[in-house]
Amino acid sequence: MKSTARTIPAEDMPTATEPAAGGNKKRVLVVDDFDDAREMYAEYLEFVGFEVDTARNGMEAVEKASEGEPDIILMDLSLPIMDGWEATRRIKQDSRTRDIPVMALTGHVLAGNAEHAMDAGADEFVAKPCLPQDLENKIRNMLKPSKGKVRGG
Repeated sequence: MKSTARTIPAEDMPTATEPAAGGNKKRVLVVDDFDDAREMYAEYLEFVGFEVDTARNGMEAVEKASEGEPDIILMDLSLPIMDGWEATRRIKQDSRTRDIPVMALTGHVLAGNAEHAMDAGADEFVAKPCLPQDLENKIRNMLKPSKGKVRGG
């Protein structure tokens, strides 16, 4: 089966960084309705040592957050079926998922969108386009134990 996703030549990829603390892979849920963006971020994050799951819309993101217990969620805000703002609200209101960090990742950088995303419960706001390596660094910083958030069941 041939993939239609564009791949980055191996010689242009950065070397894989150290695995997350404890040596076990951290799980990232990448939520984006654009196939190219979702696949590009997922492929890059897998390459640098994360376990990755994906969702195409907000409803799927809420379901996968509950079922898959990701360590962090990258949430596009403009999504079909349920937008990223509502999906983030639902994730943060659910006792099973509220401690999962959510990084709002969007091309909508109008004044007030970052604040709106934070009001919905996002822990970080990142404007697209965002280089995969920059995104990786933000993810690793958010997952550092020094953040003080402990996930509880």
